[in-house]
Amino acid sequence: MKLFYHPDQERHAPPTFLLRGRPAPSPEGPLRADLLARGLAEVGLSLSAPASADGERLRERLGRIHTPRYLAFLETIHARWMALPAAAEIVAPNVHPCGGGHHYPRHPVGQAGWHLHDMACPITADSFAGILASAASAQAAADAVAGGEHSAYALCRPPGHHAGPDRAGGFCFLNNAALAATVLHERFPRVAIIDVDLHHGNGTQDIFYQSGGVWTGSLHADPGDFYPFFWGGADETGEGDGLGANVNLPLPLGSDGVAFLSALETLLERLRAFGPQAVVVALGLDAHKDDPLAGLSLETADFAAVGRLLEALRLPTVLVQEGGYPTDHLSHNLAAFMAGFTGA
Repeated sequence: MKLFYHPDQERHAPPTFLLRGRPAPSPEGPLRADLLARGLAEVGLSLSAPASADGERLRERLGRIHTPRYLAFLETIHARWMALPAAAEIVAPNVHPCGGGHHYPRHPVGQAGWHLHDMACPITADSFAGILASAASAQAAADAVAGGEHSAYALCRPPGHHAGPDRAGGFCFLNNAALAATVLHERFPRVAIIDVDLHHGNGTQDIFYQSGGVWTGSLHADPGDFYPFFWGGADETGEGDGLGANVNLPLPLGSDGVAFLSALETLLERLRAFGPQAVVVALGLDAHKDDPLAGLSLETADFAAVGRLLEALRLPTVLVQEGGYPTDHLSHNLAAFMAGFTGA
């Protein structure tokens, strides 16, 4: 298995985010990459860097899943923000078009409110370089599988599955899983994304909601009680060409590994019915009972079982890292998953 991580991801390192109205230390920082790399080392795996953290090919592919104005916003907003009188060094909106806006603003404050869906996506001077490096890592893993590798892993931080066509949210700016699926779709007519993160992959759902060629399935804590709140219900099944190609299986808060694995088997049955030729796994580890954002209660051993079930698909697979935040267990959770997936 080839595993990718571009070190420029460290350049995105916001110190805080807003949690229940209070500034709090951000759990989504470079420490995550260190802990995840340790987990890979536990099972004898090591990372390599993509040749580039940017490039024309990456930009073109990102343009298929995100709007031009959103990509331009991410690249330019910090400089335009800093030109405002008395602006803070971190881009953080103070206004949002709740209920939907009627026109797209010119002003940086308005644009920040339009594109940054929540207060978990602060942008610093170096953030865009780190965000691109995360996407480049996902692209490298997908290129490897499209080129004939059976499987590949991308250590991506910031993560991506909450990023929609025109917005950031939940620490996510560019949708790495959707990018990987886009790369695979260049070779395979039918691609599936299966999201096992604690949170619903709402951005991924929105990107492919009307696509019949990319099936999306998400297993997550019930959004009636948990982030992202406004997406992720079982009644969201796709539209147009994508009708029936989106499957959500929300779980009650606190559900354990037995419930999670049972639901995953159901989700995999639905995936097999679609008949994919390649798979992207949006690999969250934040369903662990001690994760800082805990909403479910999986044990470390449960991630090994998740890995075994996903490998049993016997399909070309790109593993894209999503959530999983610093605890004493994070490294071991990834090690357990990889041991299950690789049979180590």
